[in-house]
Order: sequence, then structure tokens, then C-alpha cells
Amino acid sequence: MLKGLGEDWIPGYKPAFNFQMSLVDAVARWLDLNPAWLSISSGTRPAMGLQEAAQLWIGPPPTQSNQPPPQELEQMLRIARKFDVAGRDERNRVLGRAGEELVLERERTTLSGAGRRDLARQVRWVSDEDGDGAGYDIASFAPDGRPRLIEVKTTNGWERTPFHITRNELAVAEERRAEWVLFRLWNFSREPKAFELYPPLDAHVSLTAMTFQASFN
Repeated sequence: MLKGLGEDWIPGYKPAFNFQMSLVDAVARWLDLNPAWLSISSGTRPAMGLQEAAQLWIGPPPTQSNQPPPQELEQMLRIARKFDVAGRDERNRVLGRAGEELVLERERTTLSGAGRRDLARQVRWVSDEDGDGAGYDIASFAPDGRPRLIEVKTTNGWERTPFHITRNELAVAEERRAEWVLFRLWNFSREPKAFELYPPLDAHVSLTAMTFQASFN
């Protein structure tokens, strides 16, 4: 249940998936009466050092071949939809900023470790310096000098927690396929892990339109 909410579960107790979905409704009613609980419990982890940031675990993205058993997958997705975990993470600017800062440190440290201190000095936190309109958060480089345009998506949830992506981010991903990368951070407040997705994104995820612009005729 807590895993589906994107929250830390009780240490020493492995998450179980054989609970009844009626329990989710009971928790939903409790959260309606105590809305501050999620904002309190969704805080970020302490800042990581540069060396620790460089050693961030990066694994393969979720695929059909490595998905969990059907019951676990369906229950986690139903919980995520019911509580709009993706929407909560999108609104949590502290969480998003902490994730971007971690990736920024990792890029600089990785380039320095590869003997490219010249490039490390040029890595920019675009969303912090210029705002959110660029379609990516961090302008970095591969060790050979090729640009890396990194859009960071951070969650306290598991690796399959849905996330929001804007029309502009999708457009930039399509226009600059060779440079753009989505860096997905998950389990952030406990033990951050990550994977990367490369365009075209619809080869990896299902994209669902959530809002529409209304124009007058």
C-alpha cells in the first residue's frame, strides 16, 4: 500500500500485495480527513555528496519483460491512479528541485572523473537559471563532447510510478532526439535509483493526454 503511494514502508517489513482493495478506500477516506500527511511524508532525503552522486545506481528501465506479477502490478497502478501520485510529485517543487540538483552533481562529477573538467565546468542547471521553458532541466555533455539535454523526473515511489511530461518536453525530445534524455529518479527519499529513457518516448511508455487547451471559435 505505501509502495503504491510512493511512500517509505516500515523498515524490516517487505511490502505485501495480497491485501484487499477495500483497504485502499479506507485509507483514501482517512487521507481526506488528514490531507497534510502526504505532504509531510513526501519530503526529500538529505543532500548527497559529489562522490555519492556519481555512484548513483542506474539500471534498466521497466519493460514488459521485467514487469512484476500481474496482481502486484495492477494493485500498484490502481493505487497510483486513485491517489494521483504523479500529480502530487509534479506539484512537489522541493522534490523536483532536489532530484535535479542530484543529477547536476552527478553529471559534473562523472565528467571530471572522465578527465573532462573543461566540460564539467560548462554543465548548466537550465531550469534553475533560465526557467522551465527549455524542454529540459540540465545541459550537460557526454565525455566525447556530445550534448546531453537532460529532463529529470523524480519520485519517492517505485520505478513504475507514472509521471507527468509536458507537450513542450515531448516536442524538444522529438526535435533533438540524439541529445535529449529523460533521467528518471525513483525511491528518492530512501535510496535513490535511476534509469534513462531515450526518444521516441512512446517506445517506452504509454502517453495519455491529461489536459486540453480551449480556444474560442
